Amino acid sequence: MPTQAKREMIDSLVALLNKSNAVFITEYRGLTVKKISDCRKRIREAGGEMKVCKNTLMRIALTEAGITHAPEFDSGPNGYVLSYGDVAAVAKAIRDFSKEKGNEALIVKAAILDGKILTKDQIFALAELPSKEVLIAQVVGTIAAPLRGLVTVLSGPSRGLVTCLSQIKDKKEAA
Repeated sequence: MPTQAKREMIDSLVALLNKSNAVFITEYRGLTVKKISDCRKRIREAGGEMKVCKNTLMRIALTEAGITHAPEFDSGPNGYVLSYGDVAAVAKAIRDFSKEKGNEALIVKAAILDGKILTKDQIFALAELPSKEVLIAQVVGTIAAPLRGLVTVLSGPSRGLVTCLSQIKDKKEAA
């Protein structure tokens, strides 16, 4: 049975997990405090939060939140990154930080997204996606393209008539 302090920690983790839409599991062994602070800052800017806690407490919190997880990723000092907004932006922040020189100690192990466990390669593929705003703009542009074409086609005859009348006016003025 967990102590009162551990129970409070589990309850706060469950609340954060219920609020998040993805959980990234990373190992931070070998990073300095300065580098881990920089990593946390980047994750915060991307709309996430990095939590470091005992693996047992996180395992209990994940179970209580109803999130399936893989116990094989529970070894070592793990940092759990919770995404509250754009999952691709958080994945991109983690990937970019881990690929920088000197930050190779941050190992991306797995992620839990919509009840599915993602591998490191799948997380990096997710990081390659454009941001949510760009995707929305692309969809709106795709929907608007036929409408733009229709407007252009429908305005063609009236534009031709105006051009023809303008040329007749110019000829009469010249004569």
